[in-house]
Amino acid sequence: MTDKTSATDYRATLNLPDTPFPMRGDLPKREPGWVKEWEQQGIYKRLREARHGKPKFILHDGPPYANGQLHMGHAVNKILKDMITKARQLKGFDALYVPGWDCHGLPIENQIEKTFGRGLPRDEVQAKSRAYATEQIAQQMVDFKRLGVLGDWEHPYRTMDFGNEAGEVRALKRVMERGFVYRGLKPVYWCFDCGSSLAEFEIEYADKKSQTVDVAFLAAEPQKLAAAFGLPSLQKDAFAVIWTTTAWTIPANQALNVGPAIDYALVDTGDRLLVLATALVDKCLERYGLTGQVIATAKGAALEGLNFRHPLAHVHAGYDRLSPVYAADYATDADGTGIVHSSPAYGVDDFNSCRAHGLAVDDILNPVQGNGVYEAALPLFGGQHIWKAAPLVADALRDAGRLLASSNLVHSYPHCWRHKTPVIYRAAAQWFVRMDEGEGVFTKDKAPKTLRQTALEAIDQTGFYPENGRARLRDMIANRPDWCISRQRSWGVPLPFFLHKDSGELHPNTMAFIDRAAALIEQGGIEAWSKLDPAEWLGVEAASYTKSADILDVWFDSGSTFFHVLRGSHEGGRHETGPEADLYLEGHDQHRGWFHSSLLIACALEGRAPYRGLLTHGFTVDSQGRKMSKSLKNGIEPQEVSSKLGAEIIRLWVAASDYSGDIAGDDKILARVVDAYRRIRNTLRFLLANTSDFDPKKDAVPLAEMLEIDRYALARAAAFQQEVLAHYEVYEFHPVVAKLQVYCSEDLGAFYLDVLKDRLYTTAPKSHARRSAQTALWHITHAMLRWMAPFLSFTAEEAWKVFAPGQSPSIFTEVYSDVSAWADEALVAKWNRIHEVRDLANKEIEAVRTEGKVGSSLQAVLDITAAAEDFALLASLGDDLKFVTITSVARLLEGAGLSIKVTPSTATKCERCWHYRDDVGHDPAHPTICGRCTSNLFGAGEPRKVA
Repeated sequence: MTDKTSATDYRATLNLPDTPFPMRGDLPKREPGWVKEWEQQGIYKRLREARHGKPKFILHDGPPYANGQLHMGHAVNKILKDMITKARQLKGFDALYVPGWDCHGLPIENQIEKTFGRGLPRDEVQAKSRAYATEQIAQQMVDFKRLGVLGDWEHPYRTMDFGNEAGEVRALKRVMERGFVYRGLKPVYWCFDCGSSLAEFEIEYADKKSQTVDVAFLAAEPQKLAAAFGLPSLQKDAFAVIWTTTAWTIPANQALNVGPAIDYALVDTGDRLLVLATALVDKCLERYGLTGQVIATAKGAALEGLNFRHPLAHVHAGYDRLSPVYAADYATDADGTGIVHSSPAYGVDDFNSCRAHGLAVDDILNPVQGNGVYEAALPLFGGQHIWKAAPLVADALRDAGRLLASSNLVHSYPHCWRHKTPVIYRAAAQWFVRMDEGEGVFTKDKAPKTLRQTALEAIDQTGFYPENGRARLRDMIANRPDWCISRQRSWGVPLPFFLHKDSGELHPNTMAFIDRAAALIEQGGIEAWSKLDPAEWLGVEAASYTKSADILDVWFDSGSTFFHVLRGSHEGGRHETGPEADLYLEGHDQHRGWFHSSLLIACALEGRAPYRGLLTHGFTVDSQGRKMSKSLKNGIEPQEVSSKLGAEIIRLWVAASDYSGDIAGDDKILARVVDAYRRIRNTLRFLLANTSDFDPKKDAVPLAEMLEIDRYALARAAAFQQEVLAHYEVYEFHPVVAKLQVYCSEDLGAFYLDVLKDRLYTTAPKSHARRSAQTALWHITHAMLRWMAPFLSFTAEEAWKVFAPGQSPSIFTEVYSDVSAWADEALVAKWNRIHEVRDLANKEIEAVRTEGKVGSSLQAVLDITAAAEDFALLASLGDDLKFVTITSVARLLEGAGLSIKVTPSTATKCERCWHYRDDVGHDPAHPTICGRCTSNLFGAGEPRKVA
């Protein structure tokens, strides 16, 4: 008998956890299979079916550009969108996500020129651009799916789809009807590399080295100048002096501007008289290496109307013209000379000042061509590129005796967003959307307020995440000029206009032609307009009209998508109130881009923003805060990370990052993310393994009958879910990830699950004590899978199939657990204090263990002395106190304060449960196990009341 029993394998009698859910995720190998499975099962369609008729949540996709391989910035953006949509889906919303692509525009056209050369016919450029964009979209779509992003990939929207191109034309017509569109000659940002005008939000600022020049303009009317300064006459030549960083604009000078309230001085420098702002005389003379004496002063207003000669007038007859003085508030005495030279073709303030003083549009000089080269007829500098001409202009001025000083200056200067090259203001006949009062062309249903007023009011009605985005967008709208919406390129949606060859006026039937153009484009794309012979529509009038070759600014493409994508090609993607999205989400640079253009178009069309909320995220940077770039080789590529660590790690990294600032990532940071993933996965595996033999229909214990610690665990889970959902409500993920790690390691791993192991493993498989624990774990697993599903989507789906096989096709067809019955603040408060006492006990046990007096905590005997409140609390646990402290004996005494004494047990260790007990061997048939184990194995089972 003894030989037989001593050989009993008591380990086999334990309820050890078991699950097919592997400890290692093996994500890089397994994720592609899951992506394929989602696609084959049509998961996105099944999610829509599961939420049919439920309230909609619409996150409208800001379309990425269909050019080039995805980088980590794309991954961050799409994963954020995916997490938000999934979180709303789990809340019970019909959370649609229709991915989109921005397809027209210069980068693609440039790519075609690089590949096939310049000078291709317009039709060929368009055909090749369309084919190229199609290839790029297919490549990017594969990468987006690989990241676990769920969406309507079978029906994305593309701005180059015929229906969307036609929708954009119809949006243009409506903006015209509302009175916002006009044509005018104005200085607009012009990029020589683009060969086209740019919008305000296509500009970024960077340092540029410029040659400054101080230039003297000879007084053409010395007697009038003397009178302005209160002098009877002038004894020497007098010169107004300007300072500029754009020497290349001097050949197009047409005026001088002074501040009307500024004091100006007439300075005698020996051989000549100089007109300078009084406040700047000393600085200027020092710069010129001159000494001088102020002989008279006058207000700028007294100088208005005086004429000076162009500084090269005596060098070439082509410059023999006058520069009148205009009063202008933008002239200040803060720097320079206090006098601003004006070339109205190359500056907005200059243009406005000259026009306000009567300069006709046709008289504005504009010698700089679209490629940055002066027209050949320009005297002295014709055929030169302006950036190379600046020193030549300075040399000519020096030779002419009109250059007083020259130096180099590094200053902040506008650059093309795409090419990173400096731009200029250049006057060109363009189409504009008006921000303020004024008449538009073909106005039929004039808006009651200006576009600026409407947009600013719409910003007040919009939610911002983070809030500081509101001030940024507001400032941009408050200060922006009219929007230039025309471009001189081929690959884009046309402005379908016919312009009279002599007057430049639109054809009287323009609005009807726009409708015909939209219908034509809907059938054959923008190519159909390009191929249209004007005679087909205009008949004999065609000889008098030119078909416009301009295209719409690409920001009009993406900015108008709410109008035709949410309303038209994706009818499901709209609220009953109209095409308004719950959220737009992009990088913070889009305050000047997509957010901006969408707001202006929506306000022009419908008097409101196209979004209820705006969320902005930062850029991806390395651990030193440097923006990820190929040149620095400091980037992490999503394709590489997915193949090495798994896309799930990218998702967890994005979720764990505070996206309101820049998002730092490198190999070390990702290694920490991998560790966090393993902790969460191991906790999940424990939950799955310990509920593998649990059938909730047969085995679940009602809440009221569960052990107290199990009810506490559910109450804590309910409180935790409340925190999680509050974060999800305002689109926050990094606090959820941080708290989930703490919840897994502290609430569960270091406390509840630690306490639970003895009951789960040693009590009878079907006992009330074990089933109570499993009921709690089953509920917690349900809740936890939903908490983590928005960001750990692959893992949640993998676990869902193990945990609830056949219950539903996806975790995302489920909703968050109803935890209302679990909530119990008093119980949570009680057990939080018990947890604190247990932590103190663990410290004392650890000290004794360090001395080598005990091995595990089960070898320890605890004597706890506690004051009345803690005593009552701990006493309520009864004999289960030892299970909570994971000791073999825990004795409780009432005293003045809390103190804990630890002594080694002198009892024998049970071979099965490892507790040290005096009743080990009480059953001769089982001499190596204790009474509680024999009861659990062969008797009525050990009674458990609390833990």
